[in-house]
Amino acid sequence: MNVIERPRPAAPPAPVRRAGRTGARVTGLAAAVAVLAFVTMASLAVGAKPIPLGTVVHELFHYDGSGDGVIIRTLRVPRTLLGLTVGAGLGLAGAVMQALTRNPLADPGLLGVNAGASAAVVVAIGALGLHSPAAYVWFALAGAAIAAVAVYLLGARGRSTAAPVRLALAGAAVSAVLIALVWGLALTNPVTFDGYRFWSVGGLAGRNLAVVWQTGPFLLAGAVLALGLARPLNAIALGDEAGRALGVHLGRTRVLGIGATTLLCGAATAAAGPIGFVGLTVPHVARALTGPDQRWVLPYSMVLAPILLLAADIVGRVVARPGEIEAGIVTAFVGAPVLVLLARRRRLAAL
Repeated sequence: MNVIERPRPAAPPAPVRRAGRTGARVTGLAAAVAVLAFVTMASLAVGAKPIPLGTVVHELFHYDGSGDGVIIRTLRVPRTLLGLTVGAGLGLAGAVMQALTRNPLADPGLLGVNAGASAAVVVAIGALGLHSPAAYVWFALAGAAIAAVAVYLLGARGRSTAAPVRLALAGAAVSAVLIALVWGLALTNPVTFDGYRFWSVGGLAGRNLAVVWQTGPFLLAGAVLALGLARPLNAIALGDEAGRALGVHLGRTRVLGIGATTLLCGAATAAAGPIGFVGLTVPHVARALTGPDQRWVLPYSMVLAPILLLAADIVGRVVARPGEIEAGIVTAFVGAPVLVLLARRRRLAAL
């Protein structure tokens, strides 16, 4: 009896699918960059006094000293550049923190960075009389770094490396102590409280280009460091044992990740104040668009976060015209419902 063997079905063309998905990610990233360019131009044009886009372009390249030119050059260009750099820093810091701790609800403040920066700013205002953002930006950076180091040392005490849960607990403890110190100093000194309350809201208004140049190198260094950790973070997402099996040095990766987060979040907080929810929500949007691969999540977060921050700043200028609502308040209104959604929908919050 002859047996006729049927041909097996051909295997699906995996390389083609992979190439197609990569192409979709590149296209999506290019579209996000285009949206960011549009929002940037809108940030320069929209405000208490609307300025036509043609005038904006003319004043950027052919400044003539007119009233519109002064508004664009001295007020809107600095806050727009600050929104771009601070937003990118917060988005990257949030993505790194969520990957590093394997906690989908982690944000840049988890390591006590925001609390450390706030404590340093209060000391600078109350003890040294520094009221300008350009003056106390260095104190905020130093405070953020000291707090992050303290959290890591507490999380790694008695062990060779700090586990994600221990880092989160140490960060919560250090943040609680520093926040109590901040409000203790602020409420007992009216001058300190008056200067601190504007910074603590978080916003882009009232900052000049000096703040951008002071914090820019730290944000750039943190971005380079964070983007270089994409592959190790992918391995850590599989668990500590799987990460070690893949040749990842867990201790070194966590130290570098904390260093990147400190640079990014510390510089962003020093420049614009503690702006919440940007670093929490944007990485989830990035993962929904690209999947869990950190090689794409990090660049997407770096582009999407400034879109959110600049859009929040624009909304704050429009809804309370001729006054303004700080961007940190608007992002809280947007981010709070998203936080509830993430907590209720486990599949969306999963890393």
